[in-house]
Amino acid sequence: MEMSREKLCASKADGSSDSAYHCSACHDDEEWGSTSRGRAKSRSLSASPALGSTKEFRRTRSLHGPCPVTTFGPKACMLQNPKTIMHIQDPASQRLTWNKPPKSVLVIKKIRDASLLQPFKELCVYLTEENNMIVYVEKKVLEDPAIANDENFGPVKKKFCTFREDYDDISNQIDFIICLGGDGTLLYASSLFQGSVPPVMAFHLGSLGFLTPFNFENFQSQVTQVIEGNAALVLRSRLKVKVVKEHREKSPVQNGIEENGVVSANLEKEVGKQIMQYQVLNEVVVDRGPSSYLSNVDVFLDGHLITTVQGDGVIVSTPTGSTAYAAAAGASMIHPNVPAIMITPICPHSLSFRPIVVPAGVELKIMLSPDARNTAWVSFDGRKRQEICHGDSISITTSCYPLPSICFRDPVSDWFESLAECLHWNVRKKQNNFAVEEEEF
Repeated sequence: MEMSREKLCASKADGSSDSAYHCSACHDDEEWGSTSRGRAKSRSLSASPALGSTKEFRRTRSLHGPCPVTTFGPKACMLQNPKTIMHIQDPASQRLTWNKPPKSVLVIKKIRDASLLQPFKELCVYLTEENNMIVYVEKKVLEDPAIANDENFGPVKKKFCTFREDYDDISNQIDFIICLGGDGTLLYASSLFQGSVPPVMAFHLGSLGFLTPFNFENFQSQVTQVIEGNAALVLRSRLKVKVVKEHREKSPVQNGIEENGVVSANLEKEVGKQIMQYQVLNEVVVDRGPSSYLSNVDVFLDGHLITTVQGDGVIVSTPTGSTAYAAAAGASMIHPNVPAIMITPICPHSLSFRPIVVPAGVELKIMLSPDARNTAWVSFDGRKRQEICHGDSISITTSCYPLPSICFRDPVSDWFESLAECLHWNVRKKQNNFAVEEEEF
């Protein structure tokens, strides 16, 4: 046994091991050999990430998925694919840094909430006067009478840059985003950026606050740390959704309404196709709308029909959306760092239809079944609701533009604290211990 160990050590020393390789996708100089009979070098999981170099808090490879150049035994390896688009990063190494100091910030405030007026003013004064930053604010926010009529806030308001949703493109002008409100403000911030998203710092000033980890009491020091690049990030994957709808020219309807309220197909004339694209942070919901019939939609995965949904509808969600509508429909809750897409039925007409998780990067397509009695309706993070008819399709895959959400502590601590505080996950009355030790007989 001692001789075999010496030979093994010698082979590793002269680099003769066929299974050893160097992973070019990682940024530290770690060389990995065959570890089928040994253990990888262990590091503490509880240690909080240290500031500075990412090497100080990097963990073992076995904790965060396979590398695209992994070898399997002495001769097998992964086929090299030049189209590889995804690499699973160690969550502990996700830290914010700036190539240049940030100069512009987008402040998103929850509309029609008087309690946010004072925090909004304090934050804007701090950003403009003490940090000399360019502040972007949506035009309708400044139309609030409490802001428009405040003479003391007037000099600060004149420094703002304003924009209007769906009219002005600010995607290349914002360095980072600050949200004041609840989870809806973060979803709204996501909808404003259909491409790359700047880092988002979300303050909990709403009703739930599952996605908003920061409290506003010490906002000055917290914002300063972000500006200095001293923060952890969680990359919340989004869904890239493409809706293809056929243009229909409706003729005057005369007794052409069916029992379910849908216009008969023979009264519509196809004149082309309309394509719309969306970036979705939480979920895509396809439901039966106002119809009394069950929805009847086909779900395809990479071109293969996997099932037909008969029920109230189906939810296709990101891990971030797993704690939203999908959780209410009975799905599991998934950490945002897990690369996955969830398919959850809404009140299915089948006891065996359980929620499933599929790999991130696959392409899902949802269409009305040919024999569906009624149309369906689709919404994206609860917005842009529209009708889906026969011949229309919804294509869904993982977006290459995640939303970088700034953490209060780190991705793991923030998520489990949100589960405990907002959803009361695994909260129950504790079992009493024995007051007196039982006598042994």
